[in-house]
Amino acid sequence: MGTNIRKVAQIITPTQVREGAGVLLKRSIGTQTLDYLDPFLLLDHFGSNDPADYLAGFPMHPHRGIETVTYMLAGKVSHHDSLGNAGTIGAGDVQWMTAGSGIMHEEMPEPFEGKMEGFQLWVNLPAKYKMTDPRYQDIRSGIIPELTLLNGVKIKVIAGQYGNTSGAVTVIYANPTYLDVTLQPGSGFNHEIPADHTAFAYLYRGQAFFSDATTPVEAPKLVVLKDGETVKVQAAAEEARCLLVSGLPLGEPIARYGPFVMNTRAEIELALQELRNGTFIKTRG
Repeated sequence: MGTNIRKVAQIITPTQVREGAGVLLKRSIGTQTLDYLDPFLLLDHFGSNDPADYLAGFPMHPHRGIETVTYMLAGKVSHHDSLGNAGTIGAGDVQWMTAGSGIMHEEMPEPFEGKMEGFQLWVNLPAKYKMTDPRYQDIRSGIIPELTLLNGVKIKVIAGQYGNTSGAVTVIYANPTYLDVTLQPGSGFNHEIPADHTAFAYLYRGQAFFSDATTPVEAPKLVVLKDGETVKVQAAAEEARCLLVSGLPLGEPIARYGPFVMNTRAEIELALQELRNGTFIKTRG
């Protein structure tokens, strides 16, 4: 285990926004405060006790140049896309979509037993894969490895690696690590991450200490971590839950316009032109 603990670079309070047909979201990447955390373009935390905040959903819309990751804690999201995929994911399930050259899809959330909550992360695609064939992966909770450490800390390995355990989602262009970590009161967790990778934690339950801080962070907060080898997290006096995400930065220019993320403005203009003339979708189901 590396001894160089990653310090906290920035703590961000999510911004409330409405997207799609009026879905209320807490956004912490993709805002004026933090536009881009290479290779991560956007992080939304959705969920509400009021169905009016999310039932309108995200009707059919395009994407190009990115991968989107939807991870559910409660409720359901029904998906339909131009590849012919259709289905519903529920609590603990993951939908990993590679938009590549272009995809049209819709996502319609609904409650289950009165609850609906989850996350969507956008991951940038390297320039050489921007126009790759689109792909859809539907990963059920039952095949996502969940480890319990001796101190009671639970780790769901959605993507990437924890020790000798590999995540359920594979063949991802950005090769990120995506963990959902539950810490019992007072328990701690250390995780080694390559020093050149971008890393952040999204604390969505409770309070936790990051690095060697003496003041806890209170959910919901995005904690951006500095360079180093090891992430150190410890719960305060109550259970804490966080997403821990890392990935290798691309270091490439980006041009973004809504659901399109490319490398140049000309590529964005081409996507808009193709959307108008009906040639946007290159691969269909």
